[in-house]
Amino acid sequence: MDSAEIRNRFLRFFERHEHTIVPSASLIADDPTLLLVPAGMVPFKPYFLGEQTPPWRRATSVQKCVRTPDIDEVGKTTRHATFFQMAGNFSFGDYFKSLAIPLAWELLTGSVESGGYGFDGDRLWCTVYTDDDEAIEIWHEAAGVPLERIQRRGLADNYWHMGVPGPGGPCSEIYFDRGVEYGKEGGPIADEERYLEVWNLVFMQYELSAVRSKVDFDIRGELPAKNIDTGMGCERMAAILQGVDNIYEIDTTRMILDRATELSGVKYGADARRDISLRVVADHTRTAAMLIGDGVTPGNEGRGYVLRRIMRRVTRNMRLLGAPDETMHALIAAAIEAMAPQYPELREQSGRIHTVADAEEVAFLRTLRAGTTILDTAVAETKKAGASTLSGEAAFTLHDTYGFPIDLTLEMAAEQGIEVDRDEFRRLMNEQRAKGKADAKAKKTGHVDVSTYRDALSAAGKPVEFLGYTELVSEATVLGLIAGGLPVPAVSEGDDVEVVLDRTPFYAEGGGQLADTGRMVSSTGAQLTVRDVQTPVPGLVVHRATVVVGQLTVGEEVRAEVDVARRGAVSRSHTATHLVHRGLREALGETAAQAGSENSAGRFRFDFSSPTAVPTSVLHDVEARVNAVLIEDHPVIAEVMSQEEAKRSGAIAMFGEKYGDTVRVVSVGDYSRELCGGTHVARSGQLGLIKLLGESSIGAGVRRVEALVGVDAYQFLAREHALVSQLSDTIKARPEELPERINAVLTRLKDVEKELADLRAGQVLAAAGSLAAGATDLGGVAWVGAALPEGTRAEDLRTLALDVRGRIAADRPAVIAAAAPSGGRPAIVIATNDAARARGLKAGALVKVAAGVLGGGGGGKDDVAQGGGTDASRIDEALAAVAAAVGAAN
Repeated sequence: MDSAEIRNRFLRFFERHEHTIVPSASLIADDPTLLLVPAGMVPFKPYFLGEQTPPWRRATSVQKCVRTPDIDEVGKTTRHATFFQMAGNFSFGDYFKSLAIPLAWELLTGSVESGGYGFDGDRLWCTVYTDDDEAIEIWHEAAGVPLERIQRRGLADNYWHMGVPGPGGPCSEIYFDRGVEYGKEGGPIADEERYLEVWNLVFMQYELSAVRSKVDFDIRGELPAKNIDTGMGCERMAAILQGVDNIYEIDTTRMILDRATELSGVKYGADARRDISLRVVADHTRTAAMLIGDGVTPGNEGRGYVLRRIMRRVTRNMRLLGAPDETMHALIAAAIEAMAPQYPELREQSGRIHTVADAEEVAFLRTLRAGTTILDTAVAETKKAGASTLSGEAAFTLHDTYGFPIDLTLEMAAEQGIEVDRDEFRRLMNEQRAKGKADAKAKKTGHVDVSTYRDALSAAGKPVEFLGYTELVSEATVLGLIAGGLPVPAVSEGDDVEVVLDRTPFYAEGGGQLADTGRMVSSTGAQLTVRDVQTPVPGLVVHRATVVVGQLTVGEEVRAEVDVARRGAVSRSHTATHLVHRGLREALGETAAQAGSENSAGRFRFDFSSPTAVPTSVLHDVEARVNAVLIEDHPVIAEVMSQEEAKRSGAIAMFGEKYGDTVRVVSVGDYSRELCGGTHVARSGQLGLIKLLGESSIGAGVRRVEALVGVDAYQFLAREHALVSQLSDTIKARPEELPERINAVLTRLKDVEKELADLRAGQVLAAAGSLAAGATDLGGVAWVGAALPEGTRAEDLRTLALDVRGRIAADRPAVIAAAAPSGGRPAIVIATNDAARARGLKAGALVKVAAGVLGGGGGGKDDVAQGGGTDASRIDEALAAVAAAVGAAN
């Protein structure tokens, strides 16, 4: 049974049992506490917590998931994977243990012909939480499982939570006995390699607050209703039903593994160490394809770093297997081929996925080459110092600055007999991660405990109503006030506060659009300036404001007023972003997909996939096309429809953005159509003008266009026109002649500068004879110290010093120093002849004496050296110091 059939069979079974099939959400978690979706229940979390009312009492899904805490175990065991699919059935206060257990048993043991998986019930074992007698009774009485095949386990094994505050509860797991050849007797508690977990039924009853570890957490209280959350790992189920030993050999990963063996020439199953590398490649390549498909791009923080790390592990393991440098394209193609039967959109996005993956591989190969050189140098210095351990700081710098993987550092250092200070490296990494997490949460949560926001939403009783598509001023009721991270009953003049209203015209930051600003006026006369609006948890909008007059209390009525001018400018930017997106796709192809954006007042930036820079001529064409759309004055229309309807209409979705069952589609005439929750103008003509300022790279395979809109674009062009007019008047040329005329002027200027430099050099060298003739005798050493005028080039100083040295008799010790200021900074060159060096007078040592006075440094060989500094006023003092050092040496 292939993986696609396993997935479909699960969904069809629960659909027959009155469950609504819910499509998999994006891997990008819509939750400030998570980077990526780690479990099948995550999209349903607001329903379990009572933050939102579920649209169904029963649901079923096969959710894409990514977990990386055990990334180092991937390939080494039969169970660990970074990407996996979690099939689940969910009850939101509808049914509990008494139905969840029989349903799981029916699907597992039902015949293949009847839609089940056909398991032999005698090979299934169950575990329950330590004191869950009720679950034991249901397994035994309703499912017929013998008591000897039901085992009790503690918190570590049979209590489920996400590792962060949220829902949780005891669970019951189902295991398949693979047979005596896989391990010892005794059930799951004896051997989890032989007894393979295939299903976990979570009896979700509690809300957890502080979660310190798997077994150490606090329970805030019971959830509003008892719920069911189950998870059946599709990969593990496939391993059993396809008769393979591990999840790396099932159809969706074996296809990638086989491609890796073709590329590397390494046979799978011949060498244990190489088998691990092949399994890592297969698992990580599939994960990379799925992450890029959902809009994640490689980066140095957050989910971007997760993707970058697993892609680099793929490249590194392919190199260890002896494969040629560039293999990512072929591996990703295999991953898309393997997963497309379940996720057809991967084929549609294949061009974009390849663009991002190929660019990241090329960049990392450069990193590998550069990092290897740096590591070799660090190892050599460590050995030279007589040490046997490379500092953790050096390893961290390689990792953080150059992107060199720590596991590769460890391996390559070990090959040269050097250890790495792992403790110091981990400390530095933990410090960086802690700071990164704090920074990432600060924007959305303002450093407030997320549970405070959940309490505020619970107190509100329903999601905050957004009125901003049609209203910019509205009356509302204050449902909550948060100050200093805690709920408060009232705030006074000067206080910073987060205000929760029952309804709001303020747009909360999202989808690339910056938040509205404005003000609130209460019924009692309090006035607040609103400076930011965020959605820290789904359904809750908080207005970050400062009280400027009076006192505001919970329960008061307020008049919420959006800054109309700023909203209009931001909306123009957002509509312009859609047009530029469409224009870039027309010019570069559909692979130029959105990778991020920011729409602010009068300007925007738009990030998109592209393996190379966009030619200026193409940008000009895009700019001309989108401005033509403005002149055509198309209507901008927002429609709400189902996801299927939106897809059929040709609407573009931003990869990674979370969309509900119904979506909002924004169209600009027939030119642009996108899924979008932001605010827009009514007609394209209201944008006035779009001016693209240029494009640049922001990462491997990702480019950024920055632009101005409306009045800002006009003012920019007006300044440009004024500048061109001034240049035309100055140079006495028509505007279209300016490039050629200015180029001619610059060429002539360079020629003149060269002539002047040559003239100065001739003047400097002309003094060589008189300087040699006037050498001072310092204890038998001919000393020449020459201070030359501003602008003398360093190379001329060197030529002069060598010329003077050559004019002094070879048997007479000689030290020549030539110095000059250049741009306010001093430079000095010192030369010594053979006779002087025989007396111990070395140019490299003497130049350091001078540089010390000048406030800088220097160095070179014994016969000639160069230095500099920061204080040109001390050149004479520096020459005197060198003369004193020469005299003291004799």
